[in-house]
Amino acid sequence: MNTTNQVNNQFIDLDFDAKHLWHPYTSMNNALPTYGVVSAEGVELTLNNGTKLIDGTSSWWACVHGYSHPKIVAAMQHQTAQLSHVMFGGITHRPAVELARMLVDMTSERLTKVFLADSGSIAVEVAMKMALQYWQGRNNPNKQKILTVKSGYHGDTFAAMSVCDPEGGMHTMFGELVTEQLFAPEPKARFTECFDAEELQSISNMLEDNHQQIAAVLIEPIMQGAGGMRFYHAEYLSALRKLCDKYDVLLILDEIATGFGRTGKLFAYEHANVEADILCLGKALTGGYISLAATMCSDEVAQGVSDSPAGVFMHGPTFMGNPLACTAAIASLELINEQHWQTQVSSIESQMKTELAEAVDYTNVVDVRVLGAVGVLEMKSTLNTAALQQQFVDLGVWIRPFSNLIYIMPPYTISSCQLTQLTSAMKAVAKQISLPSNDTNFISHG
Repeated sequence: MNTTNQVNNQFIDLDFDAKHLWHPYTSMNNALPTYGVVSAEGVELTLNNGTKLIDGTSSWWACVHGYSHPKIVAAMQHQTAQLSHVMFGGITHRPAVELARMLVDMTSERLTKVFLADSGSIAVEVAMKMALQYWQGRNNPNKQKILTVKSGYHGDTFAAMSVCDPEGGMHTMFGELVTEQLFAPEPKARFTECFDAEELQSISNMLEDNHQQIAAVLIEPIMQGAGGMRFYHAEYLSALRKLCDKYDVLLILDEIATGFGRTGKLFAYEHANVEADILCLGKALTGGYISLAATMCSDEVAQGVSDSPAGVFMHGPTFMGNPLACTAAIASLELINEQHWQTQVSSIESQMKTELAEAVDYTNVVDVRVLGAVGVLEMKSTLNTAALQQQFVDLGVWIRPFSNLIYIMPPYTISSCQLTQLTSAMKAVAKQISLPSNDTNFISHG
């Protein structure tokens, strides 16, 4: 790729980037190739050499309305000229108030309090701190552990790392610096299969034996995202809510990846008809236009936190309640509330089920699964991300595999033709991997 090409007079020095800029989950000794993007519109990214790619990732699952949406752009431009940032300590503003009102109205009745932070990982940190302070306010300071399930992912900051998969996850190298939490086996029954209540026995036993030390159970509802793109049965979540009530433990639901329609419901917990005590939101909250997250809780949790020895909730990010981000979120949620997402996601799901079905017969494909606007091909072996990334770029799409998964989470605004280009690329690459002569090219060997 020519590192000096430019489009619209936007030069990107990819050589300087490779030498000095650290990208997510990459080595500075042997960095993965990067592709310069100069603009984006609708569901297409334009590279610095003029190539256009259909984005199959929604920029890490966030850009649900596509790029350069006029409603969100206009709202942000107006807010930037008026009030782009102001400290939230002792000050409030209309965007924060209106966003909180929208979130309270659209989530479950129990969730009445809103803490606005600046990233998904921090939303999880805030939720965990809320749970610990709640029990201090209820004169039960021994409740300091979080129970979660394996194959989960909740972020890269230290508290969030402690509740990610401790064996197969991304954070095993930090050892004793990461707080030791409690892990039950991951849910087994698939979303579309029959549910066997016996699989709850392990987590039920852990709650019975350790509830006096457990502050909360934390879980991604219905879909485990970066831990493996696994869709589990709604009955598991429903039963887990009952177990939390039985053993007097809070339930924290991490909807950062699943919230705002991604799984076919506005929030994934609706599949199980349950309510959280604490709810984490992010990613699609602003439509992917600027970083913002929210942690919501019940009146009961807020009261317990406020009754703790500190008397206040001990967290306050500099960019908490940022007016520019809140404005983007309001515009995004107004688009969500127009209800077009339901038709869009349903159509995406139906088309992906039809078009990806044949891949189950490919030699190296273990499983094909689709839920809402999420489509996954699970391969037998860990993939060579760099090699496959180039393959997808050559096919005119942006699909970024990880581990042994080729997956897409496209913007809801994608056309049927564009979606077919994504699914066709997925099948073409998966089929090529399945040829014995290509194993060494596309399979990672450590």
